[in-house]
This record gives sequence, C-alpha cells and structure tokens, in this order.
Amino acid sequence: MEKRHAGCCGCHLHGDHGQTNQHGLTRRDFFVAAGGGAAGLAVLTAARAAGAQSAITPFDVVPPKPLRVLPVLSVTLYQRAEKRSWRPWGGLHTEEDIAAEVERIRGELAQLKTMAGVPVEFLDVVQFRPETNRDAIIGADADVLLIYGATGEVRPLITPDKWNILFVRHKSGPVSLWYEIAHPRLLRRETDHCVIEGLTPEDVVVDDLNDVAWRLRALYGLRNTIGARVVCVGGPSGWNDGGKMATRICREQWKMDLPTVTYDELAERIKAAFSNESMARQAVADAAAWLADPAISLETDRGYVERAFLLARVFEQLMREHDCSAITVNECMGTIMPIADTTACLTLTLLNDAGAMAFCESDFVVIPSGILLHHISGLPVFLNDPTYPHHGQITLAHCTAPRKLDGKTLAPARIVTHYESDFGAAPKVDMALGQVTTTLVPDFENRIWHGFTGKVLDNPFLDICRSQIDVSIDGDWKRLVTGMRGFHWMTVYGDWLKETGYALSKVGVRWRNLTSGATVEV
Repeated sequence: MEKRHAGCCGCHLHGDHGQTNQHGLTRRDFFVAAGGGAAGLAVLTAARAAGAQSAITPFDVVPPKPLRVLPVLSVTLYQRAEKRSWRPWGGLHTEEDIAAEVERIRGELAQLKTMAGVPVEFLDVVQFRPETNRDAIIGADADVLLIYGATGEVRPLITPDKWNILFVRHKSGPVSLWYEIAHPRLLRRETDHCVIEGLTPEDVVVDDLNDVAWRLRALYGLRNTIGARVVCVGGPSGWNDGGKMATRICREQWKMDLPTVTYDELAERIKAAFSNESMARQAVADAAAWLADPAISLETDRGYVERAFLLARVFEQLMREHDCSAITVNECMGTIMPIADTTACLTLTLLNDAGAMAFCESDFVVIPSGILLHHISGLPVFLNDPTYPHHGQITLAHCTAPRKLDGKTLAPARIVTHYESDFGAAPKVDMALGQVTTTLVPDFENRIWHGFTGKVLDNPFLDICRSQIDVSIDGDWKRLVTGMRGFHWMTVYGDWLKETGYALSKVGVRWRNLTSGATVEV
C-alpha cells in the first residue's frame, strides 16, 4: 500500500520522532539488526583514528541527455513571369544567396551553442525545397526542428511529433517571407483561430538569438524531465491526501520511471558499506576534508556527518545501478534514521552539490518541478515547505538544502541536528542576501503551476526546519494567497520563469506567472 503522509509538516501523524519504528524496534536495535551496530561503528572509528587521506572523492553523477536540434532552411527559388506577380516576399533570390544564408545560420548556431548554457547538439543545416523528401526531415533523430522560414513552404514540416521553433528575419539578414505570413497562414490557417498542431505563437522568434536560446533551455529541461528515472528509497509517494494521485500522474503525464528500493534492501546495503573498510576510510576522509572548510560550523556529533557521507556513497551506487542521477527518500522523518544511524538531510545536500538531484520525502507532486528547474538552470534546487505569504514575503524552509546554490561556490552552513527529531546531521545553509530566486508552486493535480521571482531577504534561525530563508514575492503576492495549491515548493537561484512557462505549455500544464501577471492557457 502506498504511504501518502510523507513529509515534514510539523504534525503528529508521522509516528515516532526517535522512539520505535514500524517493526517495534528502537533506533539502536534496528541499526544493530541492519548490520551496523558496534562493529560498523568500530570500522568508522578505526578509520578516523588511522587518519585517512583528506581529499574529497568526487561523486559520480550520470550526465543528462543533450538536446538534439535539426536546423531546417525552408527556401524556394522563383522564376520570373512577365506581367504577373511571380515572387513572394523574401530576400533569397539566387543559389549564392542561399549558400550565404546557410553559412549565416551555421555562425548563429555556433553562438547559440554557447548562449543556451545547456548541452545542445546541432545537426548540420538541411534545406527544405519543393523537391525535398519531407519525411526524411520529420523522421530525423532530433528533438527540435529549428525552422528558418525564408521562403517557400513550411507547413509540411510542422507536426506534433517534435518540438518546433520557427525563426524569421526582419533585420538580422535577408527578410523572410514568413515574417509576413507566419500568423495568418501558418498558425491560423487563414481563420481567426490558431488551429495548427505542433506550433504556437510562443514558438515563433523574430531576429533575436536570445529568444531562441531560452526556448532551447526550456526544451532541454523538458527533454530531461519527461521520462526521467528516479530511484525511490521506500517507494514513490505524494504529500498527504492531495498527493495520492502523484505517482500515477508522474508515470502517465511525465512518463517517469520510478524504481523502488525497499528499506530492507537499503539496510543490507548499509550493512555492506559499514563492513567495507575502504568505504569507511573514504567516508571518514571525505567528512574530514568537508568539515575543514572554514565556512562550516559543526554543531552536532561528527559521527553523524561521517555516516552521512557513507550513506551518500550507498545512494550513489543505487543511482549508478539504475543509470540515473536522481534519488528520493520516502518516510525520511523516521525510517531511515535507525537504518543509517544518521539522517538523510546532509546526504541529500552532498549529492545535490555534486550535480545529482536528491530529494527528501518522495513527494512526486513537487519532484517534477525540481527536475525541470534543475535542468533548465543547471543549478541545484531547494525543495522546501512554504509558510503563509504576508506583506510581500514568505519563509521557505527544510532540513536539507544545497550549499552550491550558484553552481560554483559552497555557501556557509551550520551543521546541526534535524529539527523534528533533534538527531543526526542537517545543514542550516545561509543563502546570499539579495540573490534573485525563482520559486515554483505545483498543484496536486498537475493542471496549473504558479511561479514567481523574489530576493533573499534573510536567513533566520526559527524553531522550524533548519535551512530557512525569507524571500520577497515579486508581483501580486495576494494572488498567491488566494490561488495557492499543493504543498511543497521548489526554489533555485536566478530568474527562470520564461523557460518554465514555455516548457509547461508543451505538456498541457497551465502556467500562472505571478511576477509578470501572465497566465498561459493550454
């Protein structure tokens, strides 16, 4: 039976906070039964006493899939006919013009490869002329058709089987025919309503390569979210009654693969890790090197940190075995503590900082937003509990948060206990004051997401989950109060609202941008 009350919501329904687990065992008894016990702790203690090498061994993260883009130049040369209109709009009139345009496109693609900021593979430019085999283009091994609507016909290229971007020129080169007729003839098919499948007004770009770049970022994020595989320790779930359909939605709408690793299996893996002297030495060494950072303040038992590194290696193995870079932990408020004799909080921080996606609570209402936002931004994301919006601000908190929030530098952090259990190791990460952030608010039914930008106002230390920030809400914060849905939110550094809205439009999710006031219907 799927457990649905996973989560850090401050209520009493989670069961024990450090007493006994569902098997009636104390934390120490369960840890001994799992194979850690005194022997496992002795291995770690001996490794610490021996003084293991202090360099941190990098975690091995499965790389994401690049976005494959096929550039297509639609072009036709027209023959002069006396005393009649024989040519349409457009600035390509000779083979020399076409050859120059192909080289211009190749130069722009080289720029886009850098501007996109994500892994994009551009295939070589192909031309679509009246005699061209259209099926060869449609069937190409590409995720996106980047169509340059110079002259000729583009309508046969548009299908819902691929993502399509139509680029037309006003002043960036010879003017394009489809700069004139993209809306009336292509989108609306000479009616008053957009009726073509596979292309929307948001898919048309005039001149600006930046407008192509951010769309490619969005599609890259979507490419790596649809069909993503996430290892689910304790099984997939969704927050409370509202999230009871989250697993089905993820599998059907997002096409995700959610393999389960049971806690019995995890216990056996931790038993093996604790008895592996090499792994134990490495965990001690990695913890020592990590704690040597002057930006770290250790305010809990050092052993919790060492065991968090060991648990991270176990999670790393699970992701490698399942050929993915995402993992989540169900019932992390209690079940994992007696098995690992630490909390998962710091473990998830370490994996996120290494470039993986590691989420607590196995809440698949919000996890798709984290995967999407991670790939769009290229940064680690912060899954959090929201509070009540007020006076244009809100507090966001959780007992795990990345430190490498900008993708480069490790933010200062106090390593304390997990709040609700007062046990283990959890980071209280100080985020950069004034930093622009994007926050996504998914709904339980995956029908409409809200999003907004803001700035980090404060890093308080209230009696709530350890990593906590006060952020401003750019835009109509009262609309957030009346329209809030779901529970958990997702936050990341930077402004990624355009990309998020564009990506959601491709999967049938409405988007409400609270900062701009725009709503994208689907």
